[in-house]
Amino acid sequence: MASPLIRYICIAVALVALDGAIGMALVTSMVGFLANRGKGPFEVADSPSNFALSGQPANLIVDQGHTTNGTCGTALILVGVGGVLALVLEIKSRKKCGKSSKIFYLWALCTILNWLLTLTALIYTFVVTTMTDNQTIDIALAAANKAPAKYPKDDWTPENWYTAVLDLPLTNDGDRDVISRNVSLMRGWRFNIIPLFILGFVLMDLVILEVLRTRKQSRGMYGRAASGDHSSGDQKV
Repeated sequence: MASPLIRYICIAVALVALDGAIGMALVTSMVGFLANRGKGPFEVADSPSNFALSGQPANLIVDQGHTTNGTCGTALILVGVGGVLALVLEIKSRKKCGKSSKIFYLWALCTILNWLLTLTALIYTFVVTTMTDNQTIDIALAAANKAPAKYPKDDWTPENWYTAVLDLPLTNDGDRDVISRNVSLMRGWRFNIIPLFILGFVLMDLVILEVLRTRKQSRGMYGRAASGDHSSGDQKV
């Protein structure tokens, strides 16, 4: 009979994998936007004449996106898909041999490493975003560096750059709508790391408790077996 914790672990694995898939989809949408419509240029109203702003600044920071995408991919593949395989083998091993499989212990270690990776991605992403937040685009400097030249001042995350672009007097409402929608998606994958972090922590705790429970149970079985062998030897004497 499966441990009650195994049932909760299965649920947690499914939730972690689902959240990882959502995070990957959101980051992929940002990458697609940056590679296409996000390149611009965007027409900005100015006096005496409008100018074209390049869709991306000279100093665009994207490492936090790669880190988050890797974290979500790890959650989906290593923890999710790997977890399904590990749990199936674990249940079979317990039914057949009465003990845990080595694959389950290896996967348990992976849940700890995955949570640490998620923690790193969470801290890194929010720190970088906060450090480049509340910046504005100097419209005079932007006009002097019209497309195809790129805006040269400051470092920007995609989320903060396009938020600042929305503060400019864009002449095309279609551009504004597309940028606004994609900024929301960028915020989405950043904040999606928080539930991934929480779910990963819950899963890690459940797995650790299950490993400790099975090891304690195994020691109890070995202890009873050794006691039984000792009693049998005494009776023979």
